[in-house]
Amino acid sequence: MITRRDFLKVTGAAAAAAALTACGGSSSTASSAASGTASSAASSAVAKLDKVKVAVPNDTTNEARALTLLEKNGFFKLKADAGLTATAKDIEENPLNVSVDEVEAAQVPNVLQDEDYAVINSNYAISAGLDPMTDALAMEDGTSAYVNILVCKDGNQEEPKIKALAAALQSQKVKEFMDENYKGAVVSVVENPTDGYDSSIDYDALNGETVSCAATPAPHCEVLEICKDILAEKGITLDIQEYDDYIIPNNIVEDGQCDTNYFQHQPYLDDFNAEHGTHLVTVAGIHVEPMGIYGGKQDSLAPIEG
Repeated sequence: MITRRDFLKVTGAAAAAAALTACGGSSSTASSAASGTASSAASSAVAKLDKVKVAVPNDTTNEARALTLLEKNGFFKLKADAGLTATAKDIEENPLNVSVDEVEAAQVPNVLQDEDYAVINSNYAISAGLDPMTDALAMEDGTSAYVNILVCKDGNQEEPKIKALAAALQSQKVKEFMDENYKGAVVSVVENPTDGYDSSIDYDALNGETVSCAATPAPHCEVLEICKDILAEKGITLDIQEYDDYIIPNNIVEDGQCDTNYFQHQPYLDDFNAEHGTHLVTVAGIHVEPMGIYGGKQDSLAPIEG
């Protein structure tokens, strides 16, 4: 298991490189002229390249999601029937000669400095020190269908301790934490947040129990820390198990090592079950994380737009 501290050691260099590409604005004539010159130079530089390099997550659903975002921002055109399983092979029109590098999702921030652009999941962007709301050059809007979910093995949905964790995740405290700390990069989808407790549960019977949850570092583990306090008030211990990939958290829930996980969206879960023959189900939808396009060697989308 890799902790967030170890993960940040690995991704620090990439995060620093990405931070240096963040764009600022100015109302002065001199600054506008300078910006125009920079944009022109960037466009010229890309025009001289043999191809534009873009890194995307390599798992099926996130790659399709990333390619759709790139298409919306003018990188290329996908086949009309590409859908939720689109890959680079589904690029139909590619006048900019975009080369797509498929990379394991957690490692995309690491290769950012070597690419012209990269499409990064918000959880990994945040873990790498990037601010999706200021560093991303383009983002999905808040209507994304990729809701992050609490997951358990089929048949365990009604276990009181799992329902108690779901209630904590759907609390007003969690919603406020997301709003205050992520400012739009992580958005709660809970329509009617509660006090964090489910009236159908006998919390006295759960006093002294432990519920475990496997999650990726940010925002999921950070959100779960809020839930830990909510559950502790009822004598329930939340065991947060931190991972930096998308495979292990599902495997350990399937084989019973862990009660739940919280890191993925529904399309990914559906694809994972179909591919691996697992029996994992959604307990509750919690939030969305708009995916973003980040600049590596390029600091704006001007080379693509113009």
